[in-house]
Amino acid sequence: MIRREKIRQNAIRAILIAIIILQDFVPFLGNIPIGPLSLTTLHVTVIVSAVVLGPVDGAIIGATWGILTWVRAFMAPSSPLAPLVMVNPLVSVLPRILIGFVAGYLYRWLSKITNGRLSMVIAAIAGSLTNTILVIGFIYLFYRTPAVAHAYGVNVDHLLIALGTIVATNGTCELILAAIATPLISIPLLKIRPNK
Repeated sequence: MIRREKIRQNAIRAILIAIIILQDFVPFLGNIPIGPLSLTTLHVTVIVSAVVLGPVDGAIIGATWGILTWVRAFMAPSSPLAPLVMVNPLVSVLPRILIGFVAGYLYRWLSKITNGRLSMVIAAIAGSLTNTILVIGFIYLFYRTPAVAHAYGVNVDHLLIALGTIVATNGTCELILAAIATPLISIPLLKIRPNK
């Protein structure tokens, strides 16, 4: 019985990794370019992984996305900013890993004290915010340069305002998407998940 559950968990993890790879490489599936920005849907897959399989598997799925983002920054950038900022693994990989940990552990804790759907929504919001705040925060911390400011269409003095606008616009859209999609996808998957 334990072996069957392990095989099922490995199969779900492999499917979610394949979905991340498809989302990353198929145009407009995982990254929707809007000017110098890239609206992402990949964080939803990471959050769903964390909810369904747990924080460690969520972090593994997040790491897969982060490594793909990092490699693409060198070979086939998803936005004009990618070669400027996503070549740093602290910007491209670490926030994606932490999405899985934050969403997974928060869901585990909340599901013990409130209903499953609400736990998923809160975990999705926290996971989405983790990605947005860390990526934008690290860009501001490491890349307050004229090249990055120019890519955003502002001077360096206004970079913080531009990044704040991205958090308010892109970040809000990504957060709403995660909050709506996570329960819709996770609830059916939890029914076939191996027993924890």
